[in-house]
Amino acid sequence: MKKCIGWKEHISLPDLGIKSLKIKTDSGAATSSLHAEDIEVYKKGKKTFVKCKIVHEVLDGLKLKKIDHEVLEFRKVRSSNGQMERRPVIETTAVLFGEEWTIQITLTNRSLMGFQMLFGRQAMKGKFIIDPSKSYLALKKSK
Repeated sequence: MKKCIGWKEHISLPDLGIKSLKIKTDSGAATSSLHAEDIEVYKKGKKTFVKCKIVHEVLDGLKLKKIDHEVLEFRKVRSSNGQMERRPVIETTAVLFGEEWTIQITLTNRSLMGFQMLFGRQAMKGKFIIDPSKSYLALKKSK
């Protein structure tokens, strides 16, 4: 049975060292996206990697941390302002409601957005349904 999530939740991305990050669920977005700054793509042998700073929440606010991660592929994504953007895609582990699975995330600058991460329908497919009148259902369940 699919679990119900709200329009905003907290998610863990343990492979990236993120214990809890506020996300906005968006069934209109195919792919999830994570705020990243100073994105630098480079090659190591035949593989492509990305170095960047990602944001994570700590007790006294938001902090940037550096990551160095293999790039799965690049995707053209239409942003909320209608612009097409070529973004690096990484694969990482997500944890919500104590359930752990692999998701794909595009990296982009979301500094003008209210949420550091957008949780798209590919990441939640087959696992969750959204109740847009609720928020932080996973946090309430874990207490």
